Amino acid sequence: MLVIGIAGGTGSGKTTVVNNIIRSLPQGEVAVLPQDAYYRDSSHIPLEQRSKINFDEPASIEWELLETHLSLLRQGKTIEMPTYSYLTCTRQAETVTIEPRDVVIVEGILILTQPSLRDALDVKVFVDADADDRLIRVISRDCIERGRTPQMVIDRYESVLKPMHQLYIEPSKRYADLIVPQGGNNRVAVNLLTHYIESRMGCVVDNK
Repeated sequence: MLVIGIAGGTGSGKTTVVNNIIRSLPQGEVAVLPQDAYYRDSSHIPLEQRSKINFDEPASIEWELLETHLSLLRQGKTIEMPTYSYLTCTRQAETVTIEPRDVVIVEGILILTQPSLRDALDVKVFVDADADDRLIRVISRDCIERGRTPQMVIDRYESVLKPMHQLYIEPSKRYADLIVPQGGNNRVAVNLLTHYIESRMGCVVDNK
């Protein structure tokens, strides 16, 4: 099993990189563990206070469970990955069954901030993108998927996303084995990564 960590700022294009890797490898070769699935449950907090939770600091993630699940996958065991609702800010009753695969991708903005998780990653990738480009993507995503207005997104960017990026995410870039500049559409960098996976796993990569 090859475990790849893909980090980067909010809206940097991490999901695009993940999807490009999945498309480049034979079907069924890749399992994905999104950091966002492991947000701590906030159902005990009154609804009006949940929107004020800082989801961009390491304390918001249940790292212990994520690392346990990753360890179980390495042992060849199936896990039940939690799911999280951005609309209610609570962990859902439903889980997603994840079986061990030749390639496991752990994806999220904060994954390179955790020493024990870094030690469990075979390859560490940081997707880098210009701050303006990231903000545009965040506005588009949050308005469509999370029911926020553009002003709400901008206010959150200034008060939370930007300072948390500078405090936690940007410094974690130094732990990366590979930095993907210009966001998730850097096909050359993605090709380098998929070719490396091929060399490690003996997979046949389709780069069309």
